[in-house]
Amino acid sequence: MLIAAEHLVVRHGRVTVLHDVSLRIERGEIVTVVGPNGSGKSTLLRCLIGAERPVSGRVARAPRLRIGYVPQKLHIDATLPLTARRFLDLPRRVSDAEAGAALEEAGAGHVAERPMADLSGGQFQRVLLAGAILRRPDLLLLDEPTQGLDQPGAAGFYRSLEAIRARLGCAVLMVSHDLHVVMSASDRVVCLNGHVCCEGHPSVVSAAPAYRELFGTGAAGTLALYRHEHDHADHAAHHHPHHEEA
Repeated sequence: MLIAAEHLVVRHGRVTVLHDVSLRIERGEIVTVVGPNGSGKSTLLRCLIGAERPVSGRVARAPRLRIGYVPQKLHIDATLPLTARRFLDLPRRVSDAEAGAALEEAGAGHVAERPMADLSGGQFQRVLLAGAILRRPDLLLLDEPTQGLDQPGAAGFYRSLEAIRARLGCAVLMVSHDLHVVMSASDRVVCLNGHVCCEGHPSVVSAAPAYRELFGTGAAGTLALYRHEHDHADHAAHHHPHHEEA
C-alpha cells in the first residue's frame, strides 16, 4: 500500500464535501476518480497531498513516499520570461540532461525553450507532467490532466502515463472526465459523488447502477466496445451505501 484515505470527512463552511471516503492505492496501479462537478474529486487529491485537512478520518502514507503532483490549473504570469526548461528548475535546479529526458518522456521535448505562457493546453500539461516525474515519484497524482484536450490528445497523454508507470513502477491516481479513455486506461475506477458510490474494475463500474445514475445510460453505451474486448466479469465492484450530504 502506497497511500490510503480512511473515512475522510471534509467540510467547506457548512457544506460537507466528502463524507466517509476511503481509498487505497497500491504500487503500480492506475486508478481514476470520476464524478460530476462538485463531487469532491479535487478535494480528495488535496487531502492526499496534505494541502487540506479533513474534519475527521486520516491519510496513511508509506514511509518516504515520493509524490508527483500535476494540478488542474497553474497560473503563470504571461510577462515572466519563463521557458519550459527553466520551469523545471523550480523548486530545485536540475541538470539539462535530467530536464531534457523528463520533457522527452512526457512528450514535450520540442517545447523546452518556449515560454510557458505561449504553450497550448496540452503542451502545458505535459511540461507539468515532466516536472512531476523529475521527482521519481512512487505515486503520480493528476487532477484533470487532459481538460480541454480532444480525444486523440487525451489518448496520447494517457499513453505517456502508461509508459512512465512502466518505467518507474509508480502508481497513478488521476481525476478525469474523459469517461471512454479513462475506462480503457485504468486498472480501477472510483465513482465519487461526495461519497464513494462504487469502485472496481472499469468493466464492472460502467455497468453499476450508481455509475449510470450519475452519467446516464449513454455513458455506459460508449463503453460497450471496451467491455466486449475486456470481459472481466469475475471482478466485483464494491458498493457503498449512499450517505446524506449537507
